[in-house]
Amino acid sequence: MALILSGFIFSQAGSHNIAVAQSIGFREYIDTFDGYSFKYPQNWIQVRGAGADIFFRDPFVLDENISVNISSPSSSRYKTVEDLGSPEEAGKNVMRQYLTEFMSTRLGVRRESSILSTTSKVADDGKLYYEVEVNIKSYANNNELAVMPQDRVARLEWDRRYLSVLGVENNRLYELRLQTPEKSFAEEEKDLREVMNSFRVNKVAA
Repeated sequence: MALILSGFIFSQAGSHNIAVAQSIGFREYIDTFDGYSFKYPQNWIQVRGAGADIFFRDPFVLDENISVNISSPSSSRYKTVEDLGSPEEAGKNVMRQYLTEFMSTRLGVRRESSILSTTSKVADDGKLYYEVEVNIKSYANNNELAVMPQDRVARLEWDRRYLSVLGVENNRLYELRLQTPEKSFAEEEKDLREVMNSFRVNKVAA
């Protein structure tokens, strides 16, 4: 099976038929054109041209954001999220995709990654979803051109947690992705779980 999470084709959210409804602490984003919905913190702002179907970020913590990616309707024929294999297999693909996206050509850059959890659940819409949590750390040498190894000291650039929810509908694979600094995760976890649990994929008219 090819790497099913690569090769996403993203569309612009501005052309969609979208409704936004406010709830306590959250807003609900509903995309009736592509067929998905989720809640997001009401103070987060939308960023256009970010390369995803939709993208919101915290206006104060720039490393904290949420996005949705969708596979191309012309090249994907998914029937269920189980087409990805087991949750563990899907988790490996998700992490591989992250590392591909964050690949760096800078000298002295090293990434450490680990899959923290992979689970499956049947939501209240009766559909099966996979949830994947990944940690990625990025290290860079403070002097990558130094001749002596002791002069090339690796320092931590960033340490992030990525939380993905995967669902299938309309023969397409949907991925809700949350990114947050690892140091902020414990404080933000309740809200992040609320967002994850709200993600739904919906049938659209042919």
